[in-house]
Amino acid sequence: MRKYSTVLAGLVIIAAILACNMPSSQQDPGAIMTVAALTVQAQLSATAPSASSATATFTQAAFPTLPLSTAPISTLPPTAIPTINCDNASFLTDVTYPDNTVVSAGDNFTKTWRFRNIGTCSWTPSYALVFMSGESMGGPSAQALSGNVNPGQTIDISAALTAPSSNGTHVGNWGLRNAAGVIFAHFYVQIKVGSSGGSSGGAFAVTHVAFSVTGSCGNFHTNVSITTNGSGTVSYHKVYSDGGTDTSPGTMNFSSAGTQSFDFDDSTHTTSWIDLYIDSPNHQQFGRASFTCP
Repeated sequence: MRKYSTVLAGLVIIAAILACNMPSSQQDPGAIMTVAALTVQAQLSATAPSASSATATFTQAAFPTLPLSTAPISTLPPTAIPTINCDNASFLTDVTYPDNTVVSAGDNFTKTWRFRNIGTCSWTPSYALVFMSGESMGGPSAQALSGNVNPGQTIDISAALTAPSSNGTHVGNWGLRNAAGVIFAHFYVQIKVGSSGGSSGGAFAVTHVAFSVTGSCGNFHTNVSITTNGSGTVSYHKVYSDGGTDTSPGTMNFSSAGTQSFDFDDSTHTTSWIDLYIDSPNHQQFGRASFTCP
């Protein structure tokens, strides 16, 4: 109120000055009061707080600054993002030369492993079997796959090797390498070389099983060859992909190391492959006869 009283007093003084300084012919009381009023309005505008400062003052009063809370902020645990494994292999079995098979010094043999593609990417001929460490036994440093292996499919991978000349246990470590050069599976071959060769240097064992399939769908004929490292008796039975039972298991007598074979025709099972299981002496599943029908 004191501020506005001061302004009113100034108004009176201004009006008096204007009245004294103006010619008598122009001393219109209304005009004098109009000028005085405009002057007062300018004064009031100059002394009144601006809109922005008034708003700031109101905001500060209505929304005072509060101290930050020291209570912990609740957060949700991070969600695990599943990773997709493009290249992954499951080792199924040693098709030939299971661990500690006895091989004569210097003998050539073919080691075969069986795998299933349990990844999400197909294996192509750009993928390879590669030697990693241990004894290569004359095997290749790298060997391309023979074809495509789609997810869920199986493949038999073989390497042509030569048994070392020294007696004892010999191990070679191998791997599967993808097209980018990354090795994603590790496995090995382990054989024994005896002091005087296979038959006297270790236990009797089947070292190789081979299948030969001829004929057409519904009329397939299969020949099976069994190779041993010495003399002994081999007992075996067939394993069917449809889970069927072999009603005609067999035996073979070997007088020395060598290869024998037998034939069979089978139209009683709905099957896409047949393996041979060596009950004695290996207790090992070998080989595969595959049947493809259009």
